[in-house]
Amino acid sequence: MSKAILKTEQEITLMRESGRLLAQVFKMLDDFICEGMTTLEIDTKVEDYIRNELNARPASKGQYDYKFSLNSSINDVVCHGVPSETVKINAKDIINLDITLEKDGFISDSSKMYTFSNTSVDAKRLVKTTYDAMWKGINVVKPGARLGDVGYAIQKHAEQAGYSVVREYCGHGIGREMHEAPQVLHYGRPNTGLVLEAGMTFTIEPMINQGTHKIKTKKDGWTVVTKDKKLSAQWEHTILVTQTGFEVLTLRHEESPIN
Repeated sequence: MSKAILKTEQEITLMRESGRLLAQVFKMLDDFICEGMTTLEIDTKVEDYIRNELNARPASKGQYDYKFSLNSSINDVVCHGVPSETVKINAKDIINLDITLEKDGFISDSSKMYTFSNTSVDAKRLVKTTYDAMWKGINVVKPGARLGDVGYAIQKHAEQAGYSVVREYCGHGIGREMHEAPQVLHYGRPNTGLVLEAGMTFTIEPMINQGTHKIKTKKDGWTVVTKDKKLSAQWEHTILVTQTGFEVLTLRHEESPIN
C-alpha cells in the first residue's frame, strides 16, 4: 500500500460533510429497522434515502462488482453479509449494518449493531464489549501515537472479556478512495506500527468473536462467518487525526465525542 494521504483543510471539510450525512442514515434506520423485515428491504431503503434525501451516492454499490448499498451481517456473520429478500430479522438476532456514502468526491464509512426484543444477554454483552473496544482504540488516536497502540487497546479490551479479534480484516485509510493507506489492525503491540500525523483519515472497525477468531468465507464469495458458528459483532467509525487528538467524522446523534 502507498503512503497515507494527509488531507487538506478543504478536503477535511468535505469529509466532515460526508460523515455527517452518513450519521443521518443511521438515525433514519433507528426508527425504520424492525423484526420481520428482510435485509433487502433495509438495503433498498438505505439506497433511496442516500440518493433522494441526502443527494449523495452509496459508495459500496458497484465497488468490486458488489450489487448492494450495504452489508447486513447477522449473528455468526463476521462481515460482508449480502442483503437478501429471504433473510428476515428475528427477535433473537444481532445485526451489523455497514454503510458507505460518497458526497462531493469523498467517502465516509461506518457500521452499527442492532439488537431486538429477544436478543440474549450474552449477545448484548458481545455487542457492548465490541463497541467499547472500538472506542478504546479511537481514544488512543493523536499525533505521535502509533497504529500498534490502537490495535493493542482494542485487543486487550476484547480478550479481557473472553472474546477474540478477527485477524483477516482491518480498518483502512479513506478519502477519495474507499480503501487507502494505512491498514489499521485491531490487534498489535504498543509502540509499533505507523506513527500517526494530523490530517490522516482512516476507519477503526473491530470484528470481535464470541469464540475463536477463525473465520471462513461462504460459497457466494462475500459472506464471512465464524468457523465455530458462534456470534460476531462489529462497530465502525471514520476518524480524523487532528492537531491535538482525534475527531469522529461519522459520530451519530446518540454518541458523545469522547467515550
